[in-house]
Amino acid sequence: MASIYERVLGEDFAKLHPQIRKRFGFGSADQMASIGRGVMEQVWYGKWFTLPFLALGTWRNILFPQRGQEVPFTIENYAYQDSFGRETVTWIRTYHFPDRVRRFDATMIYSENKRKIIDYLGTHQHLAVEIDMSVAENGGMRLRSGEQFFYEGRVGFRFPMIFSGYADVCEWYDEETEKFRIDVQVNNKFFGPLFGYRGSFEVEYISMDGREIPQHVKPLREERRE
Repeated sequence: MASIYERVLGEDFAKLHPQIRKRFGFGSADQMASIGRGVMEQVWYGKWFTLPFLALGTWRNILFPQRGQEVPFTIENYAYQDSFGRETVTWIRTYHFPDRVRRFDATMIYSENKRKIIDYLGTHQHLAVEIDMSVAENGGMRLRSGEQFFYEGRVGFRFPMIFSGYADVCEWYDEETEKFRIDVQVNNKFFGPLFGYRGSFEVEYISMDGREIPQHVKPLREERRE
């Protein structure tokens, strides 16, 4: 079975660097996981008025108001089928700052209705973000966020972008250093740069054959309205 990312890119998936194809090419049937460990050269946030927005995100492990350099981090990608039978991939990022540990949680699914990736952010999948994917010139994977929707109980609405930001992400493989590199920038069209980070990491692929997906990477609540 093709991974959720291959389903989106179709024939263009073959244009990715082989290491990127491997990292984005597995699903639940493959019984494997990708665990990345590395260093964020820089984690940054925008001007002072972005702090309340970022602080609110810490409530559900969505962004955070903290800066740093040379910050150790891990990224955990597990593929599984959620309670609705959807192919799901976890994106659990953990940043080890000197004074505290921060997390940025997300789970990605393929929406049959929209024919694209939906990125559910946070521990309770409150925020659903439509993702456009393409192949970067360097053979990396480029992700750009689009429409966002907020869900809580029976309440659901398109999230006003004046209170959020558009993310531009590129992940690629650096053959010279033999490491993966990542660059993320989140911007608001009214207030400018909100948050971002860049760094490098190495990946270990582990077998999940006969093993359960760790509970700490799964959302505490799953949402189906995409």
